[in-house]
Amino acid sequence: RKNFVEEVNSIVSNISSYSPDPECPSSVHIENINSIVESLQSLKRKLDETGTRELEEAQRCRARVEHLQTLATGTPEGQAKWKKLQLDRLIADHLLRNGYYEAAERLVENSGLKDLVDLNIFQQARKIVESLQEHRVNVALEWCSENSKALRKNKSNLEFKLRQAAFLELVKMDQKMAAVKYAQCFLAPWGSTHMKELQMTMATLVVPKHLTAYQHMFDDERWNELTDLFKADSYRLNSLTLESLLDIHLQAGLVALKTPSSFTNNCSFQDPMHLPTFRKLAEGLPFAKHIHSKLVCHISKELMNEDNPPMVLPNGCVYSQKALMEQARQNNNKIVCPRTGFTCFYNDLSKAFIS
Repeated sequence: RKNFVEEVNSIVSNISSYSPDPECPSSVHIENINSIVESLQSLKRKLDETGTRELEEAQRCRARVEHLQTLATGTPEGQAKWKKLQLDRLIADHLLRNGYYEAAERLVENSGLKDLVDLNIFQQARKIVESLQEHRVNVALEWCSENSKALRKNKSNLEFKLRQAAFLELVKMDQKMAAVKYAQCFLAPWGSTHMKELQMTMATLVVPKHLTAYQHMFDDERWNELTDLFKADSYRLNSLTLESLLDIHLQAGLVALKTPSSFTNNCSFQDPMHLPTFRKLAEGLPFAKHIHSKLVCHISKELMNEDNPPMVLPNGCVYSQKALMEQARQNNNKIVCPRTGFTCFYNDLSKAFIS
């Protein structure tokens, strides 16, 4: 908005200060008037584009509020549908973050998630990600220029890293004179904040590339790091979480299951933490407060453990497997919750795990 105000004030000032000189040829006046008209048309086009984007964002906000309201007011069947939609939303977000754009777009289209997933943000970022994977920095630098104020506010060093990568590519191709000129134009201004890195970067002009201390600077892995850095800055600018929503939800569940025994060779196969993928996802998470939980069945008063695991009714109440099996045997496979009177079939129960 500030940029628009400044542009409007500039145009108004030009119009106010314009006074035709009778001695000037008419072609000069026409050129000045055309210049003002072009500025106004450009401003109108920008305002129209901004208005369209704001309407789209407002539509997304409205759709997401209605999505949340559906959970509070819906029937049990509607809530089950809502949960399925929410799971598809988490999966689509995860696919987009990991570069599976076509699969994510099909899921968004088939599930009607257009306004619930930030597809537009990832589609814009896709061009930059693909260009970085092809060792090109021009598209990313244009993005940095468009978002320079926000990046400076976030203290991002993405632009420096991009300039550094472009310089190293020139050195890698033995175009040292071109690299020197590039450094004078684009790297020198960063000397006050990145002097140590800048010195090491410039040293690549004279030292052999195979030296251990400098070899990593020419490694292709640096482009993956640049891609990750761009993604992180893009997520911050668009108020997205740095980790995928699916990872966050899984970690919220794993933190309740993680115990010291989960990382031993004696880890139970019933514990999800015995899977390497879940172990990696749980790295850095705190352990559950209770290493050993003890649950006593409300019906049988027996201890619930691996031999008599807890079973969860659809209403959320938990009883031992043995007690519920006995009740189902005596009641034509039906279960009646002794606390609430809720009725269901034994097949409707879910198994719970004790951490």
